[in-house]
Amino acid sequence: MDFKDILAISGQSGLFKFVAQSRNGIIVESLANGTRSCASASARVSALSEIAIFTEGEDMPLAKVFQSIYEKQEGKEAISPKSTPEELKRFFAGVLPEYDRDRVHVSDIKKVVAWYNLLIAAGVTRFETKEEEGPKEESQEEK
Repeated sequence: MDFKDILAISGQSGLFKFVAQSRNGIIVESLANGTRSCASASARVSALSEIAIFTEGEDMPLAKVFQSIYEKQEGKEAISPKSTPEELKRFFAGVLPEYDRDRVHVSDIKKVVAWYNLLIAAGVTRFETKEEEGPKEESQEEK
């Protein structure tokens, strides 16, 4: 499953995998339980590959934040998103020390941690998109 095909839908909890385009929107499958549903064309749908976290410098793509959590947790789930605000902030500072503490709220950290845990439970361990994987090798015709 490509990271770019994983979606967050405003107003719905959890994450979804893009399945197909429909006449009235898109068909998605829940990563949590595998149920399929239709997200209407008016729903706010965001690919995780397009989301970034505010930092003191440049915004950090969510894929890189997930990769940092994955490395820190050695491939295991992170803390519970229901942990205390202080625990969540401490955990997130350990993963992304330069995050903007004024613009990244505890609710944002909870969502990142919950999404990460959901992805790990679904077996997603690669957080790069195809473009981030590195330069493509030139074929003989391109040389």
